[in-house]
Amino acid sequence: MERISYQELPKGFYNVLMKAQEYVDNAGLDHSLLELIRMRVSLINGCAYCIDMHYKLGLHLGDTAQRLTSVSVWREAPYYSEKEKAALEFAERLTKVDSDHHPETLHDAINKYFSKEEIAYLTLAIIQINAWNRLVRSFGTVAGNFKVPEKVNA
Repeated sequence: MERISYQELPKGFYNVLMKAQEYVDNAGLDHSLLELIRMRVSLINGCAYCIDMHYKLGLHLGDTAQRLTSVSVWREAPYYSEKEKAALEFAERLTKVDSDHHPETLHDAINKYFSKEEIAYLTLAIIQINAWNRLVRSFGTVAGNFKVPEKVNA
């Protein structure tokens, strides 16, 4: 049930979020990887609207249904690259913030595949999808109606 609609948001609210989103989307990271990360984080956070959106965007960008639906069990699935696994691990550790995720080892695996600049962008992308998940869950945005826009960053 929708509790706060797009039309009821304070003026500029959505635009602030979209500026950060556009910044991440134009940072030069692989968009398929970003959608895979967004899908995984949305699954962790139980955000049905975002899962629907990122599944559809991932397919649109050329990923497979198998990879997108299996991302919650990526450790057991053989069809993710080592670079993708490092990014997914990083995303999980930043999303599930607790005492079992030792910050001193946070960058160990990801440093092998990404520059410091790319890690900064990945961090912002993970922060951004966590923010969207929490907003959508709070606002009660109804899942299932997302349509991929004609112009999507690829």
